[in-house]
Amino acid sequence: MKNNICISLIFIFSLLLSACSLEKDVTNLYKKETPLEAEIIIPASFSANTQETIKVVLTQGGKRVRSADYVHFEIWKQDGSLKYSMEQAEAEGNGTYSLSKNFDSDGLYYIKVHASNDGSIIMPQKQFIVGKLSKSELKFLQKGIQKLEESHEHHH
Repeated sequence: MKNNICISLIFIFSLLLSACSLEKDVTNLYKKETPLEAEIIIPASFSANTQETIKVVLTQGGKRVRSADYVHFEIWKQDGSLKYSMEQAEAEGNGTYSLSKNFDSDGLYYIKVHASNDGSIIMPQKQFIVGKLSKSELKFLQKGIQKLEESHEHHH
Protein backbone atom coordinates (compact mmCIF):
# COMPACT_ATOMS: atom_id res chain seq x y z
CA MET A 1 0.00 0.00 0.00
CA LYS A 2 2.83 2.39 0.91
CA ASN A 3 4.55 1.53 -2.35
CA ASN A 4 1.45 2.40 -4.35
CA ILE A 5 1.12 5.77 -2.58
CA CYS A 6 4.79 6.62 -3.18
CA ILE A 7 4.56 5.64 -6.83
CA SER A 8 1.37 7.66 -7.23
CA LEU A 9 2.96 10.75 -5.60
CA ILE A 10 6.05 10.47 -7.79
CA PHE A 11 3.84 10.18 -10.86
CA ILE A 12 1.75 13.23 -9.86
CA PHE A 13 4.87 15.36 -9.15
CA SER A 14 6.46 14.38 -12.44
CA LEU A 15 3.26 15.39 -14.27
CA LEU A 16 3.23 18.74 -12.48
CA LEU A 17 6.90 19.39 -13.23
CA SER A 18 6.55 18.46 -16.89
CA ALA A 19 3.71 20.97 -17.21
CA CYS A 20 6.13 23.72 -16.15
CA SER A 21 8.67 23.04 -18.87
CA LEU A 22 9.48 25.86 -21.32
CA GLU A 23 8.11 25.87 -24.81
CA LYS A 24 10.70 25.85 -27.56
CA ASP A 25 9.34 28.97 -29.29
CA VAL A 26 8.51 31.02 -26.17
CA THR A 27 10.86 33.85 -27.24
CA ASN A 28 8.64 34.51 -30.26
CA LEU A 29 5.82 35.49 -27.90
CA TYR A 30 7.75 38.58 -26.73
CA LYS A 31 7.98 41.78 -28.76
CA LYS A 32 11.35 42.11 -30.45
CA GLU A 33 12.47 45.71 -30.36
CA THR A 34 14.47 47.06 -33.26
CA PRO A 35 16.38 50.15 -32.14
CA LEU A 36 16.38 53.33 -34.15
CA GLU A 37 19.82 54.31 -35.48
CA ALA A 38 21.06 57.67 -36.76
CA GLU A 39 24.01 58.89 -38.79
CA ILE A 40 24.57 62.64 -38.45
CA ILE A 41 26.09 64.12 -41.62
CA ILE A 42 27.84 67.46 -41.19
CA PRO A 43 29.53 69.45 -44.00
CA ALA A 44 33.35 69.31 -44.06
CA SER A 45 33.63 72.98 -43.14
CA PHE A 46 31.31 75.69 -41.86
CA SER A 47 31.62 79.44 -42.17
CA ALA A 48 29.91 81.97 -39.96
CA ASN A 49 27.00 83.84 -41.57
CA THR A 50 26.67 81.23 -44.31
CA GLN A 51 23.67 78.93 -44.72
CA GLU A 52 24.71 75.32 -44.04
CA THR A 53 22.72 72.08 -44.14
CA ILE A 54 23.03 69.34 -41.55
CA LYS A 55 21.47 65.96 -42.29
CA VAL A 56 20.61 62.83 -40.37
CA VAL A 57 19.90 59.43 -41.91
CA LEU A 58 17.58 57.27 -39.79
CA THR A 59 17.47 53.50 -40.07
CA GLN A 60 15.62 50.86 -38.10
CA GLY A 61 16.00 47.14 -38.59
CA GLY A 62 18.37 47.79 -41.50
CA LYS A 63 15.75 49.83 -43.40
CA ARG A 64 15.54 53.58 -43.93
CA VAL A 65 12.86 55.29 -41.82
CA ARG A 66 10.69 57.14 -44.33
CA SER A 67 8.23 58.74 -41.89
CA ALA A 68 9.61 59.02 -38.36
CA ASP A 69 7.31 60.02 -35.51
CA TYR A 70 9.48 63.12 -35.05
CA VAL A 71 12.98 64.44 -35.84
CA HIS A 72 14.18 67.63 -34.10
CA PHE A 73 17.59 69.29 -34.14
CA GLU A 74 19.00 71.09 -31.09
CA ILE A 75 22.15 73.21 -31.60
CA TRP A 76 24.24 75.14 -29.09
CA LYS A 77 27.66 76.73 -28.76
CA GLN A 78 30.15 75.01 -26.43
CA ASP A 79 30.77 78.07 -24.25
CA GLY A 80 27.03 78.51 -23.63
CA SER A 81 26.90 81.95 -25.26
CA LEU A 82 24.47 80.79 -27.95
CA LYS A 83 21.67 78.22 -27.98
CA TYR A 84 19.29 77.86 -30.87
CA SER A 85 15.74 76.72 -30.17
CA MET A 86 14.90 73.13 -31.06
CA GLU A 87 13.74 72.94 -34.66
CA GLN A 88 11.86 70.30 -36.59
CA ALA A 89 13.85 68.69 -39.40
CA GLU A 90 12.59 68.56 -42.97
CA ALA A 91 11.99 65.12 -44.47
CA GLU A 92 14.00 64.84 -47.69
CA GLY A 93 12.88 61.28 -48.38
CA ASN A 94 14.49 57.86 -48.14
CA GLY A 95 15.14 58.23 -44.40
CA THR A 96 17.07 61.51 -44.70
CA TYR A 97 16.07 64.53 -42.62
CA SER A 98 17.76 67.93 -42.78
CA LEU A 99 18.02 71.39 -41.28
CA SER A 100 19.52 74.44 -42.98
CA LYS A 101 21.02 76.92 -40.55
CA ASN A 102 22.91 80.20 -40.64
CA PHE A 103 25.49 80.28 -37.81
CA ASP A 104 26.06 83.71 -36.30
CA SER A 105 29.61 83.31 -35.06
CA ASP A 106 32.72 81.15 -35.20
CA GLY A 107 33.31 78.52 -32.54
CA LEU A 108 32.77 75.01 -31.27
CA TYR A 109 29.16 73.83 -31.58
CA TYR A 110 27.15 70.75 -30.69
CA ILE A 111 24.13 69.25 -32.38
CA LYS A 112 21.76 66.79 -30.77
CA VAL A 113 19.17 64.98 -32.87
CA HIS A 114 15.96 64.01 -31.07
CA ALA A 115 14.23 61.28 -33.08
CA SER A 116 11.50 58.72 -32.52
CA ASN A 117 9.97 55.95 -34.55
CA ASP A 118 7.84 52.94 -33.60
CA GLY A 119 8.46 53.36 -29.85
CA SER A 120 12.24 53.75 -30.16
CA ILE A 121 13.67 57.13 -29.09
CA ILE A 122 17.28 58.25 -29.63
CA MET A 123 19.26 61.44 -29.01
CA PRO A 124 22.69 61.19 -30.66
CA GLN A 125 25.04 64.16 -30.35
CA LYS A 126 27.97 65.40 -32.44
CA GLN A 127 30.35 68.34 -32.21
CA PHE A 128 31.46 70.53 -35.10
CA ILE A 129 33.43 73.70 -35.74
CA VAL A 130 32.21 76.87 -37.43
CA GLY A 131 35.04 79.05 -38.78
CA LYS A 132 37.97 79.32 -36.34
CA LEU A 133 38.20 78.31 -32.71
CA SER A 134 39.03 80.73 -29.89
CA LYS A 135 41.93 80.01 -27.52
CA SER A 136 39.54 78.86 -24.78
CA GLU A 137 37.80 76.45 -27.19
CA LEU A 138 41.17 75.04 -28.27
CA LYS A 139 42.08 74.49 -24.61
CA PHE A 140 38.72 72.81 -24.04
CA LEU A 141 39.35 70.37 -26.91
CA GLN A 142 42.93 69.69 -25.78
CA LYS A 143 41.73 68.86 -22.25
CA GLY A 144 39.24 66.40 -23.74
CA ILE A 145 42.01 64.74 -25.77
CA GLN A 146 44.26 64.52 -22.71
CA LYS A 147 41.46 62.87 -20.71
CA LEU A 148 40.99 60.33 -23.48
CA GLU A 149 44.71 59.57 -23.59
CA GLU A 150 44.87 59.21 -19.79
CA SER A 151 41.96 56.79 -19.77
CA HIS A 152 43.77 54.51 -22.23
CA GLU A 153 46.69 53.75 -19.94
CA HIS A 154 47.65 50.15 -19.26
CA HIS A 155 45.60 48.46 -16.56
CA HIS A 156 46.77 45.44 -14.64
